[in-house]
Formats: sequence, structure tokens, C-alpha cells
Amino acid sequence: MGNEIEKVSCLIIGSGPAGYTAAIYASRANLHPVLYQGIQPGGQLTITTEVENYPGYPEGVQGPEMMVDFEKQAKRMGADIRYGMATKVDFHSRPFKVWIDEEKEMHADAVIIATGASAKWLGLESEQRLNGFGVSACAVCDGFFFRGKEVAIVGAGDTAAEEAHYLSKLCTTVHMFIRRDQMRASKIMQDRVKNTPNIKMYWNTETEEILGDKKVEAVRIKDTVTQQSQEIPISGFFVAIGHQPNSDIFKGQLDMDETGYIKTIPGTSKTNIEGVFACGDVQDKNYRQAVTAAGSGCMAAIDAERFLAAQGH
Repeated sequence: MGNEIEKVSCLIIGSGPAGYTAAIYASRANLHPVLYQGIQPGGQLTITTEVENYPGYPEGVQGPEMMVDFEKQAKRMGADIRYGMATKVDFHSRPFKVWIDEEKEMHADAVIIATGASAKWLGLESEQRLNGFGVSACAVCDGFFFRGKEVAIVGAGDTAAEEAHYLSKLCTTVHMFIRRDQMRASKIMQDRVKNTPNIKMYWNTETEEILGDKKVEAVRIKDTVTQQSQEIPISGFFVAIGHQPNSDIFKGQLDMDETGYIKTIPGTSKTNIEGVFACGDVQDKNYRQAVTAAGSGCMAAIDAERFLAAQGH
């Protein structure tokens, strides 16, 4: 740890729709926020191609382009946006301490956490290569592009069941691959999937490879009982095996649920530590949309502003 220390009033960690929106509001409130962009500037939207469900873009917009727009707007309002990743925090005393890239030490009167979540992947080379070209981790975001086509989805929890059901309304057939001989999903969600005629379920099934040169054309799966492989022609491949909130550095300091999502007081962005706020996907496992993340970023900035005003800053 170096000994360079900088003191700021409001520090924002993370840079997706939540972080940038918080920066816009905090700047306008004269909090002079400093925002560190983290390992993936712009967050999950930078690996999304077309975004058609964000209001105000009637023609749709590319995810990375939208995040550039958010960043430019935050900069125009006066936010100090920097490269760098928070690697350690100490919220036990005030001012709060946050270390950037393990060397620079930031002291802040208020901290807004917008570190987001990351989709869990199967770990196939073809999955990464075709990500955005038929491979997606969000059926609600991308299902629309596969209307009238055949798709596959991997997963066995409530989210997978929900997304399979959502896709079944748009696609001709949804092939659902389940790793074991049973699902983790709640009984009601399982029944919904089983009773949907165009969802075809495959038990004890592993995905071996996603096939296609420039875009998804088929998938090769293996039955783990019979060891037999087969290929199924598809246009879209959805991975629904869960998300991982990027909250590791806050463990032991902020209250979290059993999967690591930061708990906030309902209707606010407030965490269990006064002066530390959380917004976006790091505290929302329910909706996980750009527009809800942006809304919660606005809430965090307003909560931070009120907190700082009450402290006499």
C-alpha cells in the first residue's frame, strides 16, 4: 500500500448505469463526486450489443455506445471520472477509506457502491467467442431478436424457468438443458415450464459446444447417463445459471444476503453503515435492468446528498 491519500466528499465505485447516474445527480448537487470505473468500464452493458428497452432511444442503441453517452453526460456535469479499481475498503471509521489498485488511498465522507454483478458462464471457448452473436445471459434483454426461431437455454433455477417461459412466447421451440435429473426452481415455476408445449426439457444434460462460425447455428449436448451426444440446430443460446454480485471487497463490513447481494433498506439505497449507499445490480437480484439500475443510482445520489447535508458538509 502506497501512502498517497486523497480526501473527497463523495466517492462512487463502479460505472454502469447506476454509477454514472449517481455521478450525474451528485455533480448537480455540488458534491464533486469522484468515480472509479472498475475492471469493466460501463459494466455489463458493454458486452450487450443491441439495447431496445431503454426509454428515450426509439431506434435502439448499442450497449457500449449508451455507456459512452452516460459517461459524457456525467463528465459534462463535472464528475471526476477515473480508471482504477477499488481493491479494499475500511468502513469501520470515518472518513471511509477505499484503496484503489492496492496503492492509492481515498478518504470519503460518503461512498456510493455501484459495482454491479457478473453473469455466470459455462466456461466454453465457443460461448465467449459467440457472446453477442447469439449467445446471451439475459433472455428479457435479447429474446426479442429471436422471434420465430429455435433457441436453447441452460439452467435449472427460477430465473432459468422464468426466462424459458418468456422465450416460449417469442420462439418456436425452446430447448431447455438441465444438468441433473431435477430442477432447483420452485414447484410453481417447474410446473409452468413443464406445461408449456413448446419448451422441450432435457435432463442430465451437459452442453459440450456451441457451434457456428460468425453466429450461433447449433449446439452439441451430451446425455450424462447414456454418454450419447447430439446436435440441435438453434439461433440463440441463453445461459441462465445465475449472477454473481461484485461485492467481495465489502464482505464483513456490509450486510449481505446468502449469495452476496448487498442489503439495502427497502425503498432507499442505504446500507447498514450510515453514509455508505448501494445501487444497481450489486443490490438488486430481482430486476437487473439498465433502467432500474439508473433509477437506483439517482436514489443513491439523493440519499448521499441528504446524508452529507445533515453532517454539515
